[in-house]
Amino acid sequence: MPAHSLRGGCHCGAIRVELELTRAPADYTPRACDCSFCRKHGAAYLSDPAGRLHIAVRDQAALGRYRQGNALAEFLFCKTCGVLVGVAYAEGGCLYATVNSRVIEGDPGFPNATAVSPQTLGADEKVARWKAVWFADVTLAGNGSPG
Repeated sequence: MPAHSLRGGCHCGAIRVELELTRAPADYTPRACDCSFCRKHGAAYLSDPAGRLHIAVRDQAALGRYRQGNALAEFLFCKTCGVLVGVAYAEGGCLYATVNSRVIEGDPGFPNATAVSPQTLGADEKVARWKAVWFADVTLAGNGSPG
């Protein structure tokens, strides 16, 4: 059962996140993807397959979606302030996602990010990895706030 609740969001507040982790934040190592898109955004992703992630979008017009590479997953960003909030993958009615740890409020105590290279994986390998390590209990809701 998730035990550690964290909140955050984009700079302007149009997109908010609430995540519940099953372990202490210091037990997670954010992953810095080495693709050009993630490097340009300075993203470092965090997820917990046994945890929960809620993404609340105050204004649907502010939610940007971008697909690159093999176009399997969608990067979620704020069109107003430009902050990359996370990445989502949908399959068979299930939504998997990871959050950019840099949008979390305060200093939760995450260790420094470690570099990862999903570009070296084939499409099936990427999907299998996402299903294994990303949040599987994900909601993406409009016109509201987490909690």
